[in-house]
Amino acid sequence: MTTAPTPAPAVRRGRPGYDRQTLVDLCVKVFNRHGYDATSMGMLATELGISKSAIYHHVKTKEDILQSALTEALGGLEEIMDAAESTAGPATNKIEALIIGAVRVLVEKQPSVTLLLRLRGNSEVETDALKRRRNLTNRLASLIATAQAEESVRDTVDPQTMARLIFGTINSLADWYQLEKSVNAKETGRVLAGLVFHGVLEDPPE
Repeated sequence: MTTAPTPAPAVRRGRPGYDRQTLVDLCVKVFNRHGYDATSMGMLATELGISKSAIYHHVKTKEDILQSALTEALGGLEEIMDAAESTAGPATNKIEALIIGAVRVLVEKQPSVTLLLRLRGNSEVETDALKRRRNLTNRLASLIATAQAEESVRDTVDPQTMARLIFGTINSLADWYQLEKSVNAKETGRVLAGLVFHGVLEDPPE
């Protein structure tokens, strides 16, 4: 007598398919592909191959996912800024440490930083994140002003403009840097710092 095979247990709909961090990481990639505002919880569920209730197991709202991603990106950058400001030596040492560290954070947290850079301030969470970004720029500008006072950085450009240019250059990596195809983050940071301080000319004019 042949025994009928035991049917596989049905998958319980809504069962969490990912841990929270993995869920956030995957959702951030979807936000970056489609735009945060244009992405619904239904779209996230479809792209991740899970039910919406599986997402709600970890987060209450789409904004919770955004907040987690921004905390990761901004927290990393703020830690680097704190460390740079504590670096011994002249202000140029601190600026160099910041550039190298910020490049590392961008590479390690590229999806979250990319999302941060695309914010437009359409919610309280976004507005707060933009304020924190501006504060980082202001802190870099303060370091540049100190370097100018030490006569180690040219004073023909105001510190705020220079700070925006430096962060703008760092942030551009979000659009093209590929970990598997590019030089490592530390070397990229050193190259960028060298360009900031010495330019691209072989023998800069006196």
